Amino acid sequence: MVGVGVFLALAAAAMGVSGPAIAEMTPEPVALLQGLDKITARVSKFEAPVGAPMHFGTLSIRVRDCEKNPPEEAPESAAFIEIDEMRRGEKTAKRLFSGWMFASSPALSALEHPVYDVNLLDCRAASGSSRTTSGSAAGKEVR
Repeated sequence: MVGVGVFLALAAAAMGVSGPAIAEMTPEPVALLQGLDKITARVSKFEAPVGAPMHFGTLSIRVRDCEKNPPEEAPESAAFIEIDEMRRGEKTAKRLFSGWMFASSPALSALEHPVYDVNLLDCRAASGSSRTTSGSAAGKEVR
C-alpha cells in the first residue's frame, strides 16, 4: 500500500505545484471518526484503532492506515479506510467504501450511503499513551 505522503507528492507534481517539499507524514495508531445517522440525526464521535474493526450501525469500519502531518506543516490527517455493510439475512458483507479520507476535505473522498455518513476528524496517539522520541506512533507496525 502506497503511503499518503507519496500520494500527495505525486498529486502535487501532477498539478505542477511548486514550493517546499512535502514532509513525511507521521503514522498514528488511532483515527478519530465522526458518524452521522441520517434517520435519527445523531452524530457520534469514536476512536478506531488501526487494524481493528469498529461498528457503527450496520457498518463495519476498518482503518488500515492513519497518518498526520508534522506540527511544522499545514494541519492534515489522512486515513485509508474500508467500510463494509452487513445487512440482515445476508451472509456476506458488501464493500461500500475503500480509500483515503482526508480530515481537511471530507467531501473529496466520502462514503455515499442513504443512512450513514462517516468522516475522518483526526489521526492521533492512543488515549493515555505517550509518544516516542521520533514522534512515530509506539507499536506501529512497519510497512
